[in-house]
Amino acid sequence: MPGTAPLHLAVEIGGPPRYDPEHYIGLARLAERGALDFVTLGDSFARPGLDALAVLARIAPATRRIGLVPTVTTTHTEPFHVSSAVATLDWVSRGRAGWNVDVSTTAAEARLFGRRPAAPADELWREAGEAADVGARLWDSWEDDAEIRDVATGRFIDRDKLHYVDFEGASFSVRGPAIVPRPPQGHPVTVVDGTGGPAREIAARHADVVLVRATDPDRAAAIRTDLRRRATAYGRDPGTLRVLAALTVDLGDAETAPEPGLESGAPLAAGGSYYRGGPVDLADLITRWHRGAAVDGFHLTPITPGRDLERMVNGTVALLQHRSLFRTFYPGGTLREHLGLARPANRYALEGGHA
Repeated sequence: MPGTAPLHLAVEIGGPPRYDPEHYIGLARLAERGALDFVTLGDSFARPGLDALAVLARIAPATRRIGLVPTVTTTHTEPFHVSSAVATLDWVSRGRAGWNVDVSTTAAEARLFGRRPAAPADELWREAGEAADVGARLWDSWEDDAEIRDVATGRFIDRDKLHYVDFEGASFSVRGPAIVPRPPQGHPVTVVDGTGGPAREIAARHADVVLVRATDPDRAAAIRTDLRRRATAYGRDPGTLRVLAALTVDLGDAETAPEPGLESGAPLAAGGSYYRGGPVDLADLITRWHRGAAVDGFHLTPITPGRDLERMVNGTVALLQHRSLFRTFYPGGTLREHLGLARPANRYALEGGHA
């Protein structure tokens, strides 16, 4: 029946560059108090600021349950290093890591590295798909019980349980195995903004969570149907794809009505990416879309994180919990458990291959 599936909520904690970790820790703890699935932290080579993955590694020991998903750009970076860094975040967070795959398209960003010129978006997203593919292979290159730590024989690793990746792509080749043991989640959660263009195909093939922008619930449902169809064509179970509506939220004046055209019952403005209103109006919008089975949840970007996130958690989320639409506690400890996703089997263990 529509609306009976679990509702998933995530929030962006970025904004203007900040260099004090306590700021981000406070926001992540606030989101965790609301039992949100995960926080994201945006990143880009096009602007100054701290490295998102490193910041979330700092947040990991200061939080207990909230998922941690940094933006990681696959352009101008080595897939082997990316997979190692994301796996490390999963270890230090004890299974709460994900990564939001992104690309760098501008000439200015390319000049920062001086290794290659800017490329068309479709080419960069094909490369991002290969990076996601090789990352999953590297995470599987250690079987879960590859570490034996046998003091008597001096053997640390069972080499029969390490596997070569031997990946050959259009942009790079990777032999492996990884230098980081298989992450606690098996594969950290992969997030892709699949609103349109070449990113949608990569999302359907590789993502666990897809962010989309839509002007109304019917459009969102159509995008989700399209993503599931594409996922099925790649041999995936479409029911394992979590599609979240991406929405920038301004709760600057909770006491006044939303601007005309931005009421909870009306289409969203700015391509479905911006909402202005109060916490109750936002809860009504989320309720309506969820009960209509348009999406699996929402990824909310507060326009002023310190102010709006507090109003989301204490207003919007509290109301959704009161309506029994959103959980009041975490049923598990990993991000995959929050999202209702199984831990992937190791492809090499299933194949019985050896390095």
